[in-house]
Amino acid sequence: MEDFYAMHPNYTTKVVMHIKDSVGSSVQAATAALDLLANYNVKAIIGPQKSSEAFFMSEIANMSKVPVISFTATSPSLTFDNIPYFVRATINDSLQVNSIASLIKYYKWREVVPIYIDTDYGRNIIPDLLDALEGNDARIPYRSIIPQSATSEQIIKELYKLMTMQTRVFVVHMTSSMASVLFTKAKEVGMMTRGYAWIITFGVASLIDSLNSSVLEAMNGALGVEVYVPKSTELDNFTVRWTTRFRMDNPNDPLLKLSIFGLWGYDTMWAVAQAAEKVKSTKENSEDGHEFLNAILQYKFRGLSGYFDLSSRQLQPPRFQIINVVGKGWREIGFWTAQDGFSQKFSKQKSNKTYLNIEPDLNPVIWPGESTDIPRGWEIPTSGNKLQVGVCTSSGYPEYINADKDPTITGTTKASGLAVEVFEEAVKRLPYALPYEYVFYNTTGSISSSYDDFVYQVYLKKYDIAIGDITIRYKRSSYVDFSLPYTESGVAMIVPVRESINMTTWIFLKPLTPGMWFGSIILFIYTGVVVWLLEFLGNSKTALSQIPTQMVMIYYSLFVES
Repeated sequence: MEDFYAMHPNYTTKVVMHIKDSVGSSVQAATAALDLLANYNVKAIIGPQKSSEAFFMSEIANMSKVPVISFTATSPSLTFDNIPYFVRATINDSLQVNSIASLIKYYKWREVVPIYIDTDYGRNIIPDLLDALEGNDARIPYRSIIPQSATSEQIIKELYKLMTMQTRVFVVHMTSSMASVLFTKAKEVGMMTRGYAWIITFGVASLIDSLNSSVLEAMNGALGVEVYVPKSTELDNFTVRWTTRFRMDNPNDPLLKLSIFGLWGYDTMWAVAQAAEKVKSTKENSEDGHEFLNAILQYKFRGLSGYFDLSSRQLQPPRFQIINVVGKGWREIGFWTAQDGFSQKFSKQKSNKTYLNIEPDLNPVIWPGESTDIPRGWEIPTSGNKLQVGVCTSSGYPEYINADKDPTITGTTKASGLAVEVFEEAVKRLPYALPYEYVFYNTTGSISSSYDDFVYQVYLKKYDIAIGDITIRYKRSSYVDFSLPYTESGVAMIVPVRESINMTTWIFLKPLTPGMWFGSIILFIYTGVVVWLLEFLGNSKTALSQIPTQMVMIYYSLFVES
């Protein structure tokens, strides 16, 4: 406020602050709101820290039509439908999930385990994170939920449980104090080593400069998503003045560095002071806070945190900065926006491409264990059951499947053949580890009944899967699922054929029907008679003597031509 009125000495209004402490309790926050409204006639309530506090206070303030402005309440559960006088002078946590999902996709990880605190702040981001991951072909096989009152022993127990799983990519979404304990214990149990990947959300990454140096060392190798604050002369000058003032007021305390939340609080006070001057609030005309609320929403300016715009009752989607915790600090590895995707350097140029279509580009990362190799995201679990793969020996085609027990002491089952090669190739193409072992099935009796019984073992859950030259039949399909055929056997139909042709001497008559034969004979006779009559009229004596010969030649020629 000192800075604001120093810049605006001619303003006739003056913002007066009345400080209350909620002591971290939503009930106490509601009590403080009642006190401020009833005894101080406040025109706005600024700064409820938790989302739950902001919700309780907003419900009360709505009755008096007093704006409630929070620059730290990031929970997506705070919607504006039921609390129309609430303003979020910060970002919605859901805005960061696409940047996290883009990181997962960039490093080609297919599974990720979220570790979050069991509060509204922790739980409310999960549905949006699930949707974002599914849109990037990733999934969540397990959710690690840490109670708010969890002890160090409980956290260690949960970490050991995570170590037995194959997923090695974790997204941490919790308060900075809880995250400090989590990473300290994770380092103790050996989860901050080569092969692991950790991503911290905005709530922790934005306070990275305020964390203890021992905590930062435990977090080495983690990635973080935080809001980018553009550099400016005003911010540099304020940082110097802030440091000087803090050391004067707290000479024995370690320096409390600035965070984005503090900058948002600073800009929020400027917006409120500017709105107060605009509406000229007095006791007579300030009963309805709607005009005051609109003045706050309409004021847009470039503050210490960057462009400050609350027109949609929360800050506009920001540019996220991707950081890598290294040593006792952090290094920048790139930026992300919904419009332009990843980039190594900050650029004001905008693109019409979405983050799903642009080719990502990030600087190299130093991963846990001081490794420069990108973690593959999974490892074979340290414990757990292996996939039981049934194989049998009754096949008459060893090229497809050939299995037998190892005669050595181990007694393991060995298998080979086309069916085995197809299965093993499919396992190699999975984006995660799938430990398996072959289980020998000794078939007896007929091949058909043996295969029926072999397949039925899958239904009985003796095997998780069965491989081999197994024919897909209707009966077997009723209790197991088959893969698509990977060999071409063709489709044929066998039907009985009854011989209806009588193979006799007169078989040559079959090509023509009786009617056709009768017509042909009549035509032959008619033609012969016509030719004979022509010969008879010309030379009756010669024609009469040559009748037999002429008739035979005529009929023969006609027969050959036909």
